[in-house]
Amino acid sequence: MKTQSTVTRWNCLDNLWQGGEEVVKTGLPHSQLAPPWQILLLGDGSPTRHLKLLTREPTQVDVIDMSLIGMDKDNAPEGIKNVPGPRLRRQVWLKTASGQRLAYASSWWSADNVDHYLENRALPIWESLSRLHTELYRDIQGIYYGNCSALEEGFQEKGPFWGRHYIFWHNRKPLTLIYEVFSPYLSKYLGEIKYK
Repeated sequence: MKTQSTVTRWNCLDNLWQGGEEVVKTGLPHSQLAPPWQILLLGDGSPTRHLKLLTREPTQVDVIDMSLIGMDKDNAPEGIKNVPGPRLRRQVWLKTASGQRLAYASSWWSADNVDHYLENRALPIWESLSRLHTELYRDIQGIYYGNCSALEEGFQEKGPFWGRHYIFWHNRKPLTLIYEVFSPYLSKYLGEIKYK
């Protein structure tokens, strides 16, 4: 695990557009974002399960970073203030069993309890939490449309990309903040990515 002095950056979108909780509640015009994409981005279900259903392949995780960041806000969304410190940041690629990268995610955890909730770090978060029968509320707080050269390279797809961030709440307490970006490859299943 990396120490605070060797912290790696995470892949944040350079936003062309963003929407907050009001947009999350009402959704977007279909001319801006197709309904299947809205279900993936604005729905409160498990993205790893959705990706498995779409591709008919198990969703696997490549953990690319686990960094202790202490009390640093880490250029994370505002909701990071809800995650007790000291914090640990985890970065992953979500991919099919055949290796196709479908999403990138960065999550921030309390360093004091991350090992309890992520016993097997090779599993998707939802699968880890499901095995523990952890009751959760996924509080989607923002949606983004933007560019990121590192994600273009990682996905082998041109941007812009759609992303979101949310907080998982457990027992009325924040468990983790998650920032996800989805690959345009998913257009194969969800239809054209639109933005006007």
